[in-house]
Parts: sequence; structure tokens; C-alpha cells
Amino acid sequence: MTDNTLSTNGWRPRIAGIVGAPATRTLALLALCAAYIQGPLTKLFDFQGAIAEMEHFGLHPVVLFAVAVIVFELTASAMILSGFLRWLGALALAVFTLLATFIALRFWEMPAGMERMMATNAFFEHFGLVGAFIIVAITDLTKGAAK
Repeated sequence: MTDNTLSTNGWRPRIAGIVGAPATRTLALLALCAAYIQGPLTKLFDFQGAIAEMEHFGLHPVVLFAVAVIVFELTASAMILSGFLRWLGALALAVFTLLATFIALRFWEMPAGMERMMATNAFFEHFGLVGAFIIVAITDLTKGAAK
């Protein structure tokens, strides 16, 4: 009788093969970095909007912050996707995301309602991103350490 459970002789090796495939890893890293690629590209094509965003969050000088955020997000994403100092890019985006979350999603200062609920959800979703970036850094730093 064939074992179709998630045991060692069943589906687990098949699932591990799919999840562990280089293409899956690349797609997962691309998905993790998607917002950090889309965001700065949007800022590049609408630089006045980027300046308005920095102004909205009280970040001065606004032009310097807008340029720095664009360059930082694209560079850190490229590091993660290329594998060049992946751990450093991942930790940098983890710290950046944590700081940006406390600047942009201060749900505790909002009155009750839909906007507060959405900001609360986004706040904790960003914590999930921070965790994912830390896992990427741990994986990169410890690969081969078990040998």
C-alpha cells in the first residue's frame, strides 16, 4: 500500500523538492522584495509624490530622504535577489521596515474606525516582513554551518 501522508515515504519529499528548488527560492525572494522594488520605482516616476510623502511623514530634508529611500530600497533588494551579501541586505530591510512601520503606521494615535483598523493590520503585516527578512539573514549566515 502506498503511503500518501506527509511522512518521509509520502508527499513530504515531493513538497521539499518543490519548495527547495532554486526557482522557488528566487520567486519567494522576489515576492518578499516586491514592495521594496515597486515602491522606489513608483517614487522615481513620480518624484513630486515621493517628496510629498517625505513631507507628510516629517522627514527633512525631503529631497535627500526621497533619494536615499529610493537608492536604499533598490540596493538592498538587489543584494537579496543577487545573493551578494544577502544577509546584510535582508537585515537592512528588516531595520528599515521596522523604523518605517513606527513612523507611518501609528495606529494607536488614530481614532477608532476603519482607518485605524487598516493601519493596525498593516502594522502587524510589516512585523511579518521584518521576521521574514531576519529568517533570510539567518539562513544566509548559517548556510553550511551545520556541515
